[in-house]
Amino acid sequence: MAFQISNKIYKAPFSNIIMRMGRKITGGKYHKLRKRKLFENRNKENFTVLGETKTKALRVKGGNSKTILLRSNKANVLTKAGKMQRADIVNVVETPQNRFLARQNRLLKGAIIDTSLGKARITNRPTQEGQVNASLI
Repeated sequence: MAFQISNKIYKAPFSNIIMRMGRKITGGKYHKLRKRKLFENRNKENFTVLGETKTKALRVKGGNSKTILLRSNKANVLTKAGKMQRADIVNVVETPQNRFLARQNRLLKGAIIDTSLGKARITNRPTQEGQVNASLI
């Protein structure tokens, strides 16, 4: 990796050579010290969408299980009187994180949904908790 520039030899910076070839200056390969452990692996990203209720049980650290929500059409809505009522979700109106998620009817924390009781904001993380909790706006 040397170039002739006006009677001087130019060598590419050390970091560029390492990044491109993945080898040491001596020619030896870089090897990982160890493989990933099971708890270091990332899980598949799950999204809760509007539809007929469907849940899934996952094994988590410590041998415990966690129920995640894949689809839902019901929500526990906190009314103005301070009581919880079960309501049908009609549509996802708005999502503050990304407007395209509302078009896909994804249920996320902070999303504004249209329910049979009126408009409500989701107050929990449905994907993590296995249910949709919301409060009326």
